[in-house]
Amino acid sequence: MRHGRRLFALTFLLPPLALYAVFVLSPYAQAFQISATDWKGLSPDYEYVGLDNFGKLLEDAHLWNALKNNAILLVALPIITIVLALFFATMLTVGGRKGKAGVSGVRGAAFYRVVYFFPQVLSVAIIGVLWKEVYAPRSGILNGFLRAIGLDSLAKPWLGDPDLAFYCVMAVMVWSNVGFYVVLFNAAMQSIPKEIYEAAMLDGAERGTVLRKITVPLLWDTIQVAWIYLAVIAIDAFALVQIVTNGGPGESSRVVGLYLYEAAMNENKFGFASAIGVALFFLTLSIAFVSLRLTRRERIEL
Repeated sequence: MRHGRRLFALTFLLPPLALYAVFVLSPYAQAFQISATDWKGLSPDYEYVGLDNFGKLLEDAHLWNALKNNAILLVALPIITIVLALFFATMLTVGGRKGKAGVSGVRGAAFYRVVYFFPQVLSVAIIGVLWKEVYAPRSGILNGFLRAIGLDSLAKPWLGDPDLAFYCVMAVMVWSNVGFYVVLFNAAMQSIPKEIYEAAMLDGAERGTVLRKITVPLLWDTIQVAWIYLAVIAIDAFALVQIVTNGGPGESSRVVGLYLYEAAMNENKFGFASAIGVALFFLTLSIAFVSLRLTRRERIEL
């Protein structure tokens, strides 16, 4: 009987596992092989060059510039997104008016959850095109709004300024991700007994104190997961940058994922591009491991 159940389970598991191996694991393995060659991508001919491609990475100023932008995203994106998401989730859960009986969120909390989550139903392509139009110097909504309220001096060519373009893309990344984590943290906060919040409010605790002393410690596991996911998004960041600025002006907003794409598709350096991908793979694993170690805390049981 037990043998029959195992056979039944394997019958359903083997096809998806085989597809995963062919379409996910196999390309990963091939990338490691290609990274040790000088393959141009247009012919079956190539030569093994060993670790030469990785040596070139260390001397490539363009790669280091892209890596610098990814490092800024790696620090700023998780911090800004998580702080905003925690604030909004707190307001939606326990941010009701003072003096009101019990613990409740702000008025219209259900509507705000939908508004915050809305960017998640849009594809990255739509978000990129939408914000590219928002930032347009002449017809864009942002400059149009500034001129309408008499702040013409603040109207700028946002995506054409090397000092601003990268941070404009970062703002879009925060906007497109914060809603998901608002809903995630809000759902996690529903599991915290209301009595804890009520006791804190009876003791006269301010909302900021409640957030720091109660919400954050009790949601730490969820925050840790959010940090890892946002770190992975920051290391990649290819699609949005490619659509909004294409790495420009110059190389001011280029990220490593875009540089990999350009090396493969524009310069036909598939071996070199695969070496970038392999390096990015190990960088992502290392950052995830370090983040888990640094943010590890003792679990608080309710």
